[in-house]
Amino acid sequence: MPIKIPRELPAFQTLKDERVFVMTTDRAAHQDIRPLKVGIVNLMPTTVDTEIQLLRLLGNSPLQVDVAFLRMGSHESKNAPPGHLEKFYLSAREIVGLNIRFDGLIITGAPVETLPFEEVDYWEELAEVIDYARANVFSTFHICWGAQAGLYRRYGIPKQCLGAKLFGVFPHAVSDRCSPLFRGFDDEFFAPQSRYTTCDRAAIAKNSALTIQSETSETGVFIVTARGCREVYVTGHLEYDSLTLDSEYRRDLAKGLPITLPENYYPDDDPSRPPLVRWRAHAHLFFSNWLNYVYQETPFDLRDLTA
Repeated sequence: MPIKIPRELPAFQTLKDERVFVMTTDRAAHQDIRPLKVGIVNLMPTTVDTEIQLLRLLGNSPLQVDVAFLRMGSHESKNAPPGHLEKFYLSAREIVGLNIRFDGLIITGAPVETLPFEEVDYWEELAEVIDYARANVFSTFHICWGAQAGLYRRYGIPKQCLGAKLFGVFPHAVSDRCSPLFRGFDDEFFAPQSRYTTCDRAAIAKNSALTIQSETSETGVFIVTARGCREVYVTGHLEYDSLTLDSEYRRDLAKGLPITLPENYYPDDDPSRPPLVRWRAHAHLFFSNWLNYVYQETPFDLRDLTA
């Protein structure tokens, strides 16, 4: 089944060309079905690319998904196309104020991880969204800095600076094979990482409300859940496409920033060769498992949703 998005959204034609099943809002209105309502708080500077990446994964499911993009009114984006946010995004504060409910909510990463949370210009607004989600969203999916922000806001888990940027594609293992998020996973799976900070593993382990689902000695804690899978924290970027790390690497080189080759990415560590993609299948599976979990567990009438 398709994801439901406006025909004018730039992602629509890209996904249609890739044969991802998308449906216009006018066609969906004629179907007698309740789609899953999924909100996306897109904080990434690559606004349109991130939309495409997430919609591509959400569209690989037998479920119809009604997507709403949310923006931070307290932050002025310098990277979105002119008028894009005003046309396709809803105000997060208005959503919170009206207590509009979602089956699922995705909070992306953001390029602010070296700042203390309280110094991020939209922190107060994002904190309101995280608080609101507990009673108004069945399952919230936090990505990278969004995962650190959620763990800090809800549980006081601090982040820690790494000595160097964790950058590349790394193998991970599953700690809890009974989790619905990992149905069909192999013993080892790969995922991209691109961050300067990590979560305090000891603080997470001490909190009985949190479950570490995946971690490695090389990357630290990767996936954490709480309240079953109603809170999902993923410290990496399963949603990245084949060239995202390549773009980040070349961007930092052009800026003269200290950056190493992304690990386990270019064949023979040769950046002139196309990257080797080995996380795509598990990324699709993880997002599909999350959507299926939400579909199976969320109340049919969102007015029955409780914290």
